[in-house]
Amino acid sequence: MNKFAIKGTDVLTPDSWIKNATVVIENEKFLSIETSSIDQLPIIEATGMLMLPGIVDIHGDAFERAIAPRPGSHFPFKMGILENDRQLMAAGITTFFYSITDSYEPGLRSRETAREIINFILGEGKNSLKADSKIHIRHEQANTDNYDELCDWLKQGKIDLLSINDHLPPVGDDYKLNRHLNSLRRRHKMSDQELQNMIQTALNNQEKGSQQIEELVTIAHDHHIPLASHDDDTEDKVKLSAKWGVSIAEFPSDVHIAAKSRDYGASVLMGAPNLIRGGSHVGWMSVEMATKEGVVDCLCSDYHYPSLFYAPFQLAEMGIMTFENAWKLVSTYPAEAAGIGESKGKIAKGLDADFLLIEKDNSHLNSIKSIYVKGKEVAHY
Repeated sequence: MNKFAIKGTDVLTPDSWIKNATVVIENEKFLSIETSSIDQLPIIEATGMLMLPGIVDIHGDAFERAIAPRPGSHFPFKMGILENDRQLMAAGITTFFYSITDSYEPGLRSRETAREIINFILGEGKNSLKADSKIHIRHEQANTDNYDELCDWLKQGKIDLLSINDHLPPVGDDYKLNRHLNSLRRRHKMSDQELQNMIQTALNNQEKGSQQIEELVTIAHDHHIPLASHDDDTEDKVKLSAKWGVSIAEFPSDVHIAAKSRDYGASVLMGAPNLIRGGSHVGWMSVEMATKEGVVDCLCSDYHYPSLFYAPFQLAEMGIMTFENAWKLVSTYPAEAAGIGESKGKIAKGLDADFLLIEKDNSHLNSIKSIYVKGKEVAHY
């Protein structure tokens, strides 16, 4: 239907709830929110339901587990991405940024894998994926190979968000080296000596990679692609992010660093699993603390999609903020941070009709009854 109405739902708008409303949708967009019925339109009855803006997830990499659930055990990309898309629907995520790691590693996080995923999502996947799917490249500074290809992706509009990552442990820091090795062991069937050789080769590429990043930053700005920093843990890193014009600070280490990032205009992004689990899995700042201190702007799924749906309910139950404001952390604010706020993240006239219909008084995933993307019902439970 090019034009229809959803009737009887309580709608969460940018300003307040509108009770027992009729929402008119035309040509994939929200047209109006009425307080009375419109008899001449096709009507979908939703009495007693809540209508929420669709979740906008700008950093999620759990799709990696659908492709490679165990080290060295890879499944076809199409199978994995389609499975992942179903998981997104079940979690209420209507806009998803595939956070693809562009690393010096072979296999799952290699340039070859990134290329395969991008080609599928932007090609055949356009007709089969239900979520509005976008590309977030997490570029590792030490990955200096095929640099021109990455530049071409930026210039051709294939990338919607670029984050600058440096997961290499500093020379002489045994704690971070062992943590990095443990991370690599979860993805590779390689001996410790092979892993350390790979790390050393990457360390040797750091200076060249740093020079490349300066140009990547310029290209990104020239083509209006938002930039994100990753794991900033010192004021010097924040100053560098500010110099680069970074608009999203992913997972800052503590309240002080997060506040410094916000001072220069960045939106602070943190992981919803951190809140649900009760803290960071690497021992950094908790989302609970960050929200209480007012230094977090957006939440993402990080590595666990369902957490993003649960987080606003939990923040409200903990008395940290109202549910209405908490839901903006997973919809309105991520969309704005990623530069798509004029089309996503709110139930308002002219924006894409992306929304969830859920049961009242049920904060669990089974409350989701219908999911719409651009005015089309893409999942029904």
